[in-house]
Amino acid sequence: MNKTIKTILLSAGVVLLVYGIYTMVQPETEISIGDLDLVKAQDNTNSYITIALGIVAVALSLIKGKD
Repeated sequence: MNKTIKTILLSAGVVLLVYGIYTMVQPETEISIGDLDLVKAQDNTNSYITIALGIVAVALSLIKGKD
């Protein structure tokens, strides 16, 4: 695999991992109006997919080829 492609895959993988972890641990949306509290439940499915894509991209960038 070309060195440029490996660098792009590595950087994209790291960005995807960081973004996936951030969206997983970000606080839930909460609105308080007087005694009424509205909390939006967080669905982490997209976070898991983003983290998995990041891991795959990093793994592909670390594969040694015939350079």
